[in-house]
Amino acid sequence: MNNKQVSPRLNKVLLIYTGGTIGMGHNPDTGALEPLNFDHLLSNFPEFALLPTEVDTYQFTPPIDSSDMSLRRWAQLVRIIADNYEAYDGFVVLHGTDTMAYTASALSFMLENLTKPVILTGSQLPIGQLRTDGKENLLTSIELAAAFGEDGRPMVPEVCIYFSGRLLRGNRSTKESADGFNAFNSFNYPHLCEAGVEFQFNPHYILKPDYSKPMIPHMSMDPNVVVFSLFPGIQENVVRHMFEAPELRGIVMRSFGSGNAPQKPWLMRLLKDATQRGVTVVNISQCVAGFVKMGRYDTGFQLQDAGVVSGGDSTVESAITKLMFLQAHYKDVRAIRSLMGRSICGEITK
Repeated sequence: MNNKQVSPRLNKVLLIYTGGTIGMGHNPDTGALEPLNFDHLLSNFPEFALLPTEVDTYQFTPPIDSSDMSLRRWAQLVRIIADNYEAYDGFVVLHGTDTMAYTASALSFMLENLTKPVILTGSQLPIGQLRTDGKENLLTSIELAAAFGEDGRPMVPEVCIYFSGRLLRGNRSTKESADGFNAFNSFNYPHLCEAGVEFQFNPHYILKPDYSKPMIPHMSMDPNVVVFSLFPGIQENVVRHMFEAPELRGIVMRSFGSGNAPQKPWLMRLLKDATQRGVTVVNISQCVAGFVKMGRYDTGFQLQDAGVVSGGDSTVESAITKLMFLQAHYKDVRAIRSLMGRSICGEITK
């Protein structure tokens, strides 16, 4: 692999503000938090002027709550990054925490052969509040996006989430706390960097792109997928209506433990009927840590016989966005199923 080509260091980072708690304020009528203009965020952040890296900004107008994140917004983010790719060392995306792991996972697939940092961050408290975690998260994310190694290449050329001292691979991350400052973790993959007094990078775990090739942006995602969780007492009549939806192309099935399902003939029949008509069914675990191994127990063997494929140690956010991406780019269901079991950009353990 030819990796000799190195882009010049520009000492510039693009900060993209989509919305989220970090830039929120209290509505004077309801008292509820709502997104505010980006100028309000900067007015509460005098440290911004002290950064050694030049920072330009781009704002979603109006800013959105992350619950309203959509495929169209993901394409917008990809377009912003692609259009400005050669002008900046890296990119920081300010984003609400609720769907941050979905966006980070989606961007990891949509930005093929990414050679620059794209770091998502936010906060649990608005930046204008006294105890906010937003200032440290934002300042450190900008520093990480601008960090270069001795070889002149970015330290973290991949999509990441930074929160509370931990830099995580985006498509390995999931939100673990609605209230704590340690809001995110990557249970099946080591942290890429620990941010203390100094940055402690873990280079062995960071993706190494091909710098001789361009970054390829992708805008298309196919949303005809569903997440399906197994539970004791699950009923055939309810599940059947979902499985028989004519638009359905992909199912992420959250099974028990290492990939097990109830030994119910009706469930295996529905799964087999779905896979035979071209629906991709991906098996991931409901556990936050661990790997699906469908050959471990007989119940897993039955799933294999029904045409279900293993999602390995994928997060639900990664599995669903990967399916959306693959379905948008491949018509052959065999190719989709094969790629769901392989690592495209570090989303599953090989």
